[in-house]
Formats: sequence, C-alpha cells, structure tokens
Amino acid sequence: MIKITLNEADYEYDIYSLVQAFFPGEDLYLDYQIEEKNVEDLPYQVKKRIKLQKDNISPSHTLDVKYGDSSIDLKFVDEKGECIEEKILDIDFSNRPETKNSLKKSIYGILAKYTNHKLPWGTLTGIRPTKIALSMLSEGESAEEVRDRMKDAYLASDEKIDLSLEIAGREIDLLSNLKTLVNVKRGVRDAHLGYSIYIGIPFCPTTCLYCSFPSYARASYAGKVEKYLLALKKEIHEVSILMKDKHLDTLYIGGGTPTALSDVELEELFSYLEKELPMDNVSEFNVEAGRPDSITREKLEVMKKHNVTRISINPQTMNEKTLKLIGRHHSVDSVRESFKLAREMGFSNINMDLIIGLPGETKEDVLYTFSEVEKMAPDSMTVHSLAVKTHSRLRKQWEEYKGYLFENSDELMGYANQTAERLGLKPYYLYRQKQMVGNLENVGFAKPGKEGLYNILIMEEQQDIVALGAGTASKKVHMDGTTSRCENVKDVDTYIERIDEMIQRKKELFS
Repeated sequence: MIKITLNEADYEYDIYSLVQAFFPGEDLYLDYQIEEKNVEDLPYQVKKRIKLQKDNISPSHTLDVKYGDSSIDLKFVDEKGECIEEKILDIDFSNRPETKNSLKKSIYGILAKYTNHKLPWGTLTGIRPTKIALSMLSEGESAEEVRDRMKDAYLASDEKIDLSLEIAGREIDLLSNLKTLVNVKRGVRDAHLGYSIYIGIPFCPTTCLYCSFPSYARASYAGKVEKYLLALKKEIHEVSILMKDKHLDTLYIGGGTPTALSDVELEELFSYLEKELPMDNVSEFNVEAGRPDSITREKLEVMKKHNVTRISINPQTMNEKTLKLIGRHHSVDSVRESFKLAREMGFSNINMDLIIGLPGETKEDVLYTFSEVEKMAPDSMTVHSLAVKTHSRLRKQWEEYKGYLFENSDELMGYANQTAERLGLKPYYLYRQKQMVGNLENVGFAKPGKEGLYNILIMEEQQDIVALGAGTASKKVHMDGTTSRCENVKDVDTYIERIDEMIQRKKELFS
C-alpha cells in the first residue's frame, strides 16, 4: 500500500492519479491530516474520505505533501519512515495551472528516480491528452510549439506527442465539416448551435468481468424493460422540446448492450426517435450492437430500416479461453458469423472493439486476435488498454484474479498500429482512463470517411452532449471552453421513479 498524506484538500486527484500510474498494482490510501475545525468547510466527498480514514495503516511507502504559504514540501519515505527523497518547491499559488504542473513534475521526478521508470504520457493523467494539441493547433500555434509544450510542461514521450499531433490534425479536418460546433478553427460558437444525443440502454446478456458501466442482466430485469422504455420516451420527448431550435448532429445508442433489447423493442424505440427528433439531418446514427450473442438478423433489419449508419460488433478478444474467463457468453465463431451477417445485409461502417491487457493473455494471444480481426477487415477498430475499474467485478474480486498475467506495452500497441495500417485505418481519436494496464491509451482507428464523429465530439468537448437513460451524464460546453454537467441516476428502478427529476436537471443545464 502507498499512502499519500495531505495537510490540505487540494490537487489530490492529480497526485493520486500520478502515484497510481507509477504503482499500478498497489492500493493507494489518502490520509488527510487536517485540523478538525477546518474540516466542516470542505467538499462533501473530501469529508466522506476523512470520515473513512483508518488509524492502523502500514504502508510500504508514503508520499507526504505539505502546503505552506508560498511553498510545497514533498517527502517520499519508506515503511520505516526513512526519507528517500525530499523537495521543497517555491510556489505562486495564484496561478493554479502552473502550480499543478510544478507539483506533478516534482512528484514525477521523485517517483521516476525511485522506480527507474518513465511514463509514456509523462505527468498527463487526464483522459483527454490530445485536447492539448487540438486546442493549441486550433489557436494557430505550430506543431513545434505543441511539441515543446507537451515535452517541457508534461514530460510526454516523443512517440505520444507525435500521436497526439497526428490525431489532433485529423480531428480538426473532420470537425471543420460540421457547421454547428464550437468551431475548432475559430474558437467561437456558430449562431445555430448543434448538439449530440447519447442514449444509454443499461441491459446486457451478462456483465463482463472488467465492466464498470451501469449494466444489468436482461434476464433479471425482463419485467422492468417496458417501464424503462416508457421513462426513456418521456425523457426523449422533453429533450425534443428543450432542444427544438438546435441542430442534432449525431445520435449514439450505447449501454450496456442496446441489442439486449428485442427486435420489437428496438423498432418501438427507433420509431419513437424518428417521431420526436429531427433525424433527417443527422450526420451519424451509431448503435453499439456490441455482444455477438445479442445480434440477430431481425435486429439488424430494424437498424437498416431506420438508417443506422454505424454499428459496433465487439469481440474484445478472439481467444475462446479469455472470453469464458471474462464472462462473455459467446464464441469466437459467433463474432465471425455476426460480422458476416451484418456485411451481407449492407452495413458498410462496422467498428470492432478490442482490449489489450486482459487477464492471462500473452503476446501471442494478442497477435492472434489482431490476425483474426484483420481477416474480417472492419471499417474501424478501437483498441483499448484494460482499465481495472473500481466498480468492476475484476476489482471487487481482485484476490481471485491478481495471479493472472496482465500485459500491455508500447510493443503491443505497436502491433495494433501495424494491423490498422494494413487495413487502411488511421488513428482519429484517443482517450485514457484511470488504472490502465501499462498506463497507455485507447485509440480509435478508421478508414477515411468512416470515423465516429460522436467519439471526437465527446472526447474533445467540442459540442453539447444530451445524455438520456440510467447512468448517463450530459455535458454543456460554454463559450469559454469550460463545461458543466448533470447526471442521471444509475439504478434502473430509481431512474424510472425519478424521471421527472432527471428531465428537470437537463432543463436547468441547457435552458
């Protein structure tokens, strides 16, 4: 266990994420050494963490962070309390971005020296590293200026900077074709503002080992699906009124697994969307078909009828033993059969999701997955680095799985790039998550013209996203580039019961 002590509740998320990146297999514990009289004014989440603090913690190492009036004292000590390294930083606390950068660079220096290891993304711990390059290029700065900033301020590697620049340049070209954005080339909003909609279907055939999304086994919730769709329809109707003067650019139906719904239920939902929303001018209609064990000819026919432009058929791996281990109750053959059926029915934009770092998978297993996917030749491919999320079964049952190999590396991501190149796919968006195996990234590759615009819009925060359904989060992008958000509750029953409150949250955010 690694302990982080703080005498103030400030920058703790940044510190926590950076330490976690250096010690991915260790538990982390935040210890707030704050006087009781000062606790009451702290945010609720901090007070909650303070309340849960334990007295008898025996960490292997402790990072002690003490904030002064014009300095920060960093001390890294071992289990005996003996100092490994100490730094005192002179800080101008009035400049928060620079304070955060200086703090993270200093912690990075201490931990990189101790572990003899450098992180490919340097001090960048957020989920949108390419947003830095996108913003700077959009403001007219050169590639060299972006490179200097990412190297000097964030200590990113040359390879990750090159990838960020390539993706940012491609995103600018793709987004400039949409007239209703926070215009990425001019940095201003057009008068007739567009938006995108995300609809969450929180049902799945089964819940995968690594999944942290709101998902409920369809068999257990069979009696709730009708009520859920009724609540969802009410939310769709109210959003259609709320956004009636704006242009709907993209629609994404995700989950869970949307195709956990029956073909009759999908027909009902899609027909209602066409009735309530201005679908004629939508640039992209995505459906996360996802699990091959939920795909049927009848469901694909419904999607074709309602002009779905892009679907995903996600194997995650093409190794049978891994599919069983992670709880995906479908076979490798069913992946091939579902993909072939979708092609025969005329779907010309099919994405496939893959995960590197799944438990027990070797380099040879990953290469086999890439070779089998290459034979199917999808139009886009999203390669994820496994993230061991707090609310996943994998994290909750860690003792059962911690003995498995969890392998990811730049070498394996390199094989993903080589596969993409042979298929004619170019990287077009990128994001990161906490607790990623190998501290790497998720990258979307696509043939030119087959990119998922919604993926860029939400990751680079270039447009308002109105999210409907249980466990979803809406986001408003303001004129200055900052964002505000509101969330729907995760529990299906609570969502149904409190649907009017979910609608009111959106009215307050977007009115």
